[in-house]
Amino acid sequence: MKLSKLKSLLMAHADRFFRIRLPDGGGVPVSFHVTEVGRVQKAFLDCGGTLRETTTCQIQIWVGEDYDHRIETGKMASILGKAKSILPDDSVPVEIEYEDRVISQYTITGHELTDDAVVLQLAHKHTECLAPELCGLPSLTRLPAIAGKCGPTGCC
Repeated sequence: MKLSKLKSLLMAHADRFFRIRLPDGGGVPVSFHVTEVGRVQKAFLDCGGTLRETTTCQIQIWVGEDYDHRIETGKMASILGKAKSILPDDSVPVEIEYEDRVISQYTITGHELTDDAVVLQLAHKHTECLAPELCGLPSLTRLPAIAGKCGPTGCC
């Protein structure tokens, strides 16, 4: 989900609670806090030697011991508004960072509106070869794991 869509969704339903559903269908405890909103810029070389850059808005959430805490969508929209100076481009994708035994980053694949909440649906992030033609791999979006091999050219 792009930042612009998230902001619009939150502002359109400012009186509802803000909830997050994990990829396994379970929910992040409703007492979560938003601890960071950041711009993450990454410059890297893919396995084919191409220089690439990505920018995302990353929202870090944390569950503390104040179990009565509840964040509303209007408050979340306000938090994103305060981050305007570091997130001037609303076209960037939004990711959620959450720790449940390990720190994980998730993409947002959609949302659901309930009577009292906006619920974001998260999905796992995945790795993939960005230069399959150079690595001798089929051009598929998601490739099955190949134990100990990356292709006949050994690019990986």
